[in-house]
Amino acid sequence: MRLLTPIVPDAGAPLARANPVAKLLAALVLLLALFASLDGVTAGVILAGLVALLPFSGLSARALLGRAWLVGVLAIAIAVLNVLFAAQQLGPTVISLGPVRIGAETLANGAGLGLRLVAIALSGILATATSDPTDTAYALIQQARVSPRYAIGVLAALRLLPLMAREWETIGLARRARGVEAGRSPITAVRLFLGKLMSLLVGAIRRGSRMALAMEARGFGAMPCRSVARPRGMRTGDWAWVVAAMLLAAAAISVSLALGTWRPLFG
Repeated sequence: MRLLTPIVPDAGAPLARANPVAKLLAALVLLLALFASLDGVTAGVILAGLVALLPFSGLSARALLGRAWLVGVLAIAIAVLNVLFAAQQLGPTVISLGPVRIGAETLANGAGLGLRLVAIALSGILATATSDPTDTAYALIQQARVSPRYAIGVLAALRLLPLMAREWETIGLARRARGVEAGRSPITAVRLFLGKLMSLLVGAIRRGSRMALAMEARGFGAMPCRSVARPRGMRTGDWAWVVAAMLLAAAAISVSLALGTWRPLFG
């Protein structure tokens, strides 16, 4: 459950100081460009821009890989499956292994899909992992006009993720102390994993119910309006991140158009 442990960015990094809503808007711009373009060149240019942004994000590359490696594995697996099980192999055959024939165009489409998935995940991680959950909730209330009931609810859920990670480790240690181990049996390992998952789910439901009762007892949501402890507006530097995302998306599509590889979603 290390994947549930949040990454703590450097608070002095340029991206970490930006308004969370501005980062979400910038990520939304990139997501629209990635969803609208099916080619790999657009995704590759955007991904290169996001990788170049890492030194300014305040996130350690090692910590980021430690949390997001599963996303890369899933992206590669999806790309490979789309290439192997494509309805039709397009282009000249570049790989021939027995009955398997892979066309050049199909291979390029699969690689483009993998790059798009990685770019989508990285843009989302940079937009969310570099923001404090409390600042994100308050920014959503102030700038995005999100209802405090939902914004604070999301904040409470994010605060529970590290607790769930520690509880998962505690359950594993408790079972190990009692001698409950799978050994070399994969069936037993799956059964024990599902049992741990059920225990974690029951604990999360109980903790969520107690938190909901505590918030209701303190009058949360009783009034239609709610003050914020950290008032903050959108500064010029915050809008600059949104403009930079627009320029990156436009540059990626322009490069793809110049190379003649751009494939729009509709058209």
